[in-house]
Amino acid sequence: MRLRALLDTDALGLRLLGGADELDRTVRGVMTTDLRDPSRYLSGGELVLTGLAWRRNAEDSEPFVRLLTQAGVAALAAGEAELGAVPEDLVLACAQHRLPLFAVHESVAFATVTEHVVRQVSGERAGDLAAVVDRHRRMITAGPAGGGPDVVLDLLGSDLDLRAWVLSPTGRLIAGSKAAGPLAPETCVRLAAEQLAAVRTGRRGPHRVLLGSGPAATYSLFPVRGSGRSPHAARDVRESVLSDWLLAVEADAGDWPGERLDLLQGVTQLIAVERDRRDAARTVRRRLAQEVLELVQAGAAPAEIAARLRVAAPVLLPGLGAAPHWQVVVARVEWDGGEVEGGPVAQTLLEEILVDPLATGPEPSDRIAVAHTGDEAVALVPLPAVSVEHDGSETGIVADALLQSVREPLTAGLADDGRITLGVSAAVHSAEGLRGALEEARHARRVAAARPGRVCAAGHQELASHVLLLPFVPDDVRRAFTARLLDPLREYDRRHRAELIPTLEAFLDCDGSWTRCATRLHLHVNTLRYRVGRIEQLTSRDLSRLEDKLDFFLALRMS
Repeated sequence: MRLRALLDTDALGLRLLGGADELDRTVRGVMTTDLRDPSRYLSGGELVLTGLAWRRNAEDSEPFVRLLTQAGVAALAAGEAELGAVPEDLVLACAQHRLPLFAVHESVAFATVTEHVVRQVSGERAGDLAAVVDRHRRMITAGPAGGGPDVVLDLLGSDLDLRAWVLSPTGRLIAGSKAAGPLAPETCVRLAAEQLAAVRTGRRGPHRVLLGSGPAATYSLFPVRGSGRSPHAARDVRESVLSDWLLAVEADAGDWPGERLDLLQGVTQLIAVERDRRDAARTVRRRLAQEVLELVQAGAAPAEIAARLRVAAPVLLPGLGAAPHWQVVVARVEWDGGEVEGGPVAQTLLEEILVDPLATGPEPSDRIAVAHTGDEAVALVPLPAVSVEHDGSETGIVADALLQSVREPLTAGLADDGRITLGVSAAVHSAEGLRGALEEARHARRVAAARPGRVCAAGHQELASHVLLLPFVPDDVRRAFTARLLDPLREYDRRHRAELIPTLEAFLDCDGSWTRCATRLHLHVNTLRYRVGRIEQLTSRDLSRLEDKLDFFLALRMS
């Protein structure tokens, strides 16, 4: 039954205090409690009745309501028999968590409300209960072990005449029933964007979307979460919003009875098992990528890296034995505040957006190895062949093309507090080139990070010539070079707060112009000349010489 039906029953004496836009929620049970934390006894969909005995002061309301929301209850009804009017702090807490709140008149016993709800819910479920149980049994029997999500979707089509599809968070079509037919790519992307936007704004699913000009089609969107994760588990939504699949059904779920909604929730759980199975299959590729990445970053000998690549190639390129070329893609996902680690999210996204659009089969991403560390993910992409175009450029992964079709859903999922930046290296043909390719991809990502927008990418073609050389300088040479030139200035700045490093950066950026540099730093020219003289004295360099200017420029870039 719907919450709206409770208000239409005068004998219940309910008065709505908040949540008028959530009255289409389905009530699947009822519970009376005065426990401060009743969540262990809740399974979701209940109307919770309370006499407010748990409330000692105003600070108790928000934690109580938060626990109910996390447990997925349909609504809260507070009695007025003991304390009179419902406290304002409880009304505000329910509004904050989008939980509908009713007041129960003092003349109405909780038993009356309970009896009415149980009678209505039981009556609605009785008619089709046998059919629901049978459908669940058939779906479990023919689920992931018997054909994957396509089998489950075919059952939805044959049993309930529903056209349904499973989509990735970027809008890639993962599965669809035979009766449903293909879904247009632009429709897939739009549905994914609508789902991500709804999740980020905290709206309760299923989400209804109208698409198309003329006679619009109505879709209901259900999230497909990991099978080991409760749909109401307390967590930061940003940890999974860009990785959860979704089930799109061409129907208006707002008109469905509770049994059908229960059935679709069961379907999402079956699909989640398949999602977890595919994630588990990526474990070997992720481990290979992590091992290669650690070797490259540790400065291991090329022969050692090459040996690891020979192990990885048959897994990533079955049948070829070795990869003639490799590319490196670096992605970084960052959230405002920094409390959510972006590396796992970036790893999942790279595994998704690097899928070859021409690949076929149930797992088209089986030629991609992605590792992550901190907020960064690194993809090692083998290329069976690289051809050279007429303009001299090499084919392979192109940065802009990677994000072109997924920009809309990713932007919706990132909302106003997230950002993804991505960099792509040139193709290399040996283990010796991987370290340079990794640095090149990281430099390209920094170029992308300097641009406006939530979703940005840059390729190796956009790097300046001196940046192309820096990745190939060994780490020990970099450290020695920058320390010899910059450490005396840093130490002097630390002891005297003289700002010699910022002055040097501005002087070089102004091409050695005394007037422009002094204006930028808001200094008198004589003060600027004194600082530059101090820099030259501490480093035994002459900033009027081109060679010394170039050394300082490179040292600053490498530091």
